[in-house]
Amino acid sequence: MLRTGCHTVLVVVPFMVAGIRLMDVLALLEADHRVSVMFTVAPATNGAVCHGSEEFVRAQGGFLLPWHQAVQCEFDLILAASEVAVEQLHGKVLLLPHGAGVMPSRLRARSAGSHAAPTHGLDRGRLVHRGRLLPAALPLTHDDELAVLRESCPEAVPVAVVTGDVCFDRLVASVPLRESYRRALGVSAGRKLVVVTSTWQPESVLGSHPELLDRLLGELPPEQYRVVAILHPNVWGVHGTWQVRAWFADCLRAGLLLLPPQEGWRAALVAADLVIGDHGSVTSYGAAIGAPVMLAPPAQRSFLRLGSLAEQVSRGAVRLRWDTPLAGQVRTAMGSRSRIHQRRIAAMITSRPGRAARILRRTIYSLLGLAEPNRAVTVDPVPLPVPLGGAERFDLAEGA
Repeated sequence: MLRTGCHTVLVVVPFMVAGIRLMDVLALLEADHRVSVMFTVAPATNGAVCHGSEEFVRAQGGFLLPWHQAVQCEFDLILAASEVAVEQLHGKVLLLPHGAGVMPSRLRARSAGSHAAPTHGLDRGRLVHRGRLLPAALPLTHDDELAVLRESCPEAVPVAVVTGDVCFDRLVASVPLRESYRRALGVSAGRKLVVVTSTWQPESVLGSHPELLDRLLGELPPEQYRVVAILHPNVWGVHGTWQVRAWFADCLRAGLLLLPPQEGWRAALVAADLVIGDHGSVTSYGAAIGAPVMLAPPAQRSFLRLGSLAEQVSRGAVRLRWDTPLAGQVRTAMGSRSRIHQRRIAAMITSRPGRAARILRRTIYSLLGLAEPNRAVTVDPVPLPVPLGGAERFDLAEGA
């Protein structure tokens, strides 16, 4: 072993989107030889392992500790972006949200049915297990979440810390590289970039209207427009890479760029001239950095929490109509940019703009019982996107 006496950090990845969020946080531990990081894939409540989680960890080059071993070890710090199975682990837990804020825009889980009581990420049932408070630190993105926590789980208030949103801060830091991202996506001078983002429930853009990408590629002149698709990581995790590419094979042949779930989506948002989306976090992030937003039907509010991030985004968004040609709608929507709406959405996402990395690092090292490194905390721009597709031949033999 190269180093002994290291403080151990376990990164819990029950599903891909949690792992993606935690990679931004792990950057705060780089170059510290006092710390040793390993990963584990937590099972769902039924014991199943989400497809794609192990592949994600291995793609990062992380050491993957089997779950049955992880639950037998003591760690100095456990990083989690979901409460799934963390009650079985031993060590101080830092519990982060895995989307834009800890208050989801949906009133209740879809599987719970329309008559279930509304829930959110700060419910006592999520934070307390058999009378034991799970997190030793509970980062929040906004002061408003702290007010909710005081009502929903007051015993968690002492461990809560308003950090802001490190993902949003990286998006803002990436804005100066907009032209570099556009070149990487093949958006030449005079061409416009339309980004379609879909979350994974049936109410999502592509869950409700899988023909949207075909229509856009068929109706938007290719010499004037480039179309990029961002799919929620759960789509890839549930169905697999082969299936996703097979579903969109014709679109890929027609010039669609499909971004892999791990990275690239943030660069596309920075580069976008228009975001066509739904109630997912990606649409909200796009609005928060100033992209005009068009919402594809169903633009329902019935399942959205009143005053939630997605509900507020919908108030300033253009509605897509299926009974009208898309090209004219896209041109109109691109002119709907509102700096006032952008600032309002950004202010809902974070109460600590630009400060999340510094506050998170201070919190992490306090839990570890270590002094913070002397080097300054930096917020790095996101990398250049590496999309799939772009009119090259789609090879079914590639597999998942």
